[in-house]
Amino acid sequence: MAAAVSAKRSRASAEAARYGVLRRLGPALKHDMVVNLQAIAMMAEVMNARLDRGSPEPAEFHDNIAKLNRLARDAVANCLKVAEWLEPGEDQGVRLAEGVEECLKLVSSNFNFRGFVISRELADTPFEVSRVALRHLLVASLIAVTDGAGGPCEVKVKAGVKAGMAEIAVGIAPRQDEFDALPYESGYRQLDWADVQALAQAEGVELVRGGDDIVLRMPRAVATAPLGIAPH
Repeated sequence: MAAAVSAKRSRASAEAARYGVLRRLGPALKHDMVVNLQAIAMMAEVMNARLDRGSPEPAEFHDNIAKLNRLARDAVANCLKVAEWLEPGEDQGVRLAEGVEECLKLVSSNFNFRGFVISRELADTPFEVSRVALRHLLVASLIAVTDGAGGPCEVKVKAGVKAGMAEIAVGIAPRQDEFDALPYESGYRQLDWADVQALAQAEGVELVRGGDDIVLRMPRAVATAPLGIAPH
């Protein structure tokens, strides 16, 4: 009975942490979703203005339509990528450096605004890890260490393979330049070590904390999605 209660609490803690991560990522996800849609709206306004001035040349009109179609395809692809953060499908492996860069790209604008600069040292390795687990754990770690920082810092991210496991280290160090960050309110609660711990337990990821540093050790990804057949 006690074990069942403990397991239920652990699941609840992990779900609360996942929700906290998504809430903190909300502005960045919203930006990624609308940026291509804004480009479509601007292109439509340009085309409408040209039509008001008189019928454009057919070749020019077709060229604009082609650009609009490309923007629409990009917008759909981007929205699908954002949707994967909200509701992951079949978990797939991702190369370690690629997966880390996905996470860093998403938080970079917010970090820059708050005065955090990101430095990275990513090994070029074919080693793959779970994309879902990496996203949850790395983003939670990045937000937790910066929430706990006393002010603008350098966020150091190092990723490589050690003893058959992917190892990702996240730490902070004082900035070498003087930077006055603007006042910042997250709009949702801060993330802390307990959130990272809950996610690590749920995802089966080894977790070590040393001062302001967090180290994640992840196993190689195991394919769970059915193999697709390449088109001829």
